Amino acid sequence: MKRAKNVVVVVIVFLLTYNLHAQHKTLEVRVAGEGKPLLFFPGFTCTDEVWEAQVAELSKEFECHLFTFAGFGEVPPVEFPWYPKIEEGVHEYIKKNKLENAIAIGHSLGGTLALSLASKAPLFKKLIIVDALTATGALMFPNYNSNDIVYDSPYNKQVLAMGEEDFSKMAVGMASGMTTNKEKQDQIVNWMKQADRETYVYGYTDYLKVDLREEVSKIEIPVIILAATQPFGEEMAKQTYAEQYKNLREYELRFAQGASHFIMFDRPQWFMEQLKVSID
Repeated sequence: MKRAKNVVVVVIVFLLTYNLHAQHKTLEVRVAGEGKPLLFFPGFTCTDEVWEAQVAELSKEFECHLFTFAGFGEVPPVEFPWYPKIEEGVHEYIKKNKLENAIAIGHSLGGTLALSLASKAPLFKKLIIVDALTATGALMFPNYNSNDIVYDSPYNKQVLAMGEEDFSKMAVGMASGMTTNKEKQDQIVNWMKQADRETYVYGYTDYLKVDLREEVSKIEIPVIILAATQPFGEEMAKQTYAEQYKNLREYELRFAQGASHFIMFDRPQWFMEQLKVSID
C-alpha cells in the first residue's frame, strides 16, 4: 500500500511539473541544415515560414534555428506579460544549446528582441536587423512614454471584441501596407487570423512598451540593418533610423529600394544577397 501511494505521489508531481512546463513554453524552434548556427527571429504574428525561401538556400551551408513565438502559428499562448517571457525563452534556448556565438537575424519584433538581448549580454557574434526599430512606440505616439502604454485601452477592447469578419478586414488592410506581394499579403493575413487574439492585442502592447534607444549603446558587436523605403520614402526612413539608432556606436544601414516592411517578400533576391554577404 505504501509503495502504491509513493507511485501516486510521483505521478502527481510529474503531471504538475509537466503542466507547469507546458504553461510556460514560450517558443518552438525548428532546426534545418548543418554548419555554423544562424538564429532567425520572426516578426509579430509570423511563424518560422516567413524565412522559408532564405532557409531553403542557407540551410545547405548553415544550421538554421527558426523560431515561432507563443500565441502564433500552432504554438499555444502563455500568460501575460508576453514579451518578457519570449525574451527569456530565447535567452534560455541560446544558453541551453550553447549558441552564444551565433549570428542573429531578426525581422521587426524579432529584430528588436535581438537588439535587446545583445544589449544585456554577449550572446551573438553579429546582428542582422530587418526593418526593426529600437522603440516602435516612439514612432507611433507623440510624447511617447512606455508607462502610458497599458492593456486597458479603448483600442485593445475594440480589437478583442471584433468578430472574425471585421478582424479579417482589418488584417487585409494592414497586410496591404506591409508588402507589395499580393500572394504574401494573404499569408500575412492568415498569420494574423491564426494568432491567439489576446496575444495579438496584449502581446503587441508589450512590444510597444519596449524602448531600447538608450540600451543599444551597450552593444559592441557588428550590426547590419536592412531597411525598407516604403511607404514614406528613403529620406524619411533615413531620418527615422538616424533618430532611433543614434546611441548605437556603429552600424551599417542598407536600404531595400521600393520594399515595404516585409523586405524578404518584396525584394527576395536583394535580400538573399544581403544575407549572404553579411553572414560571410
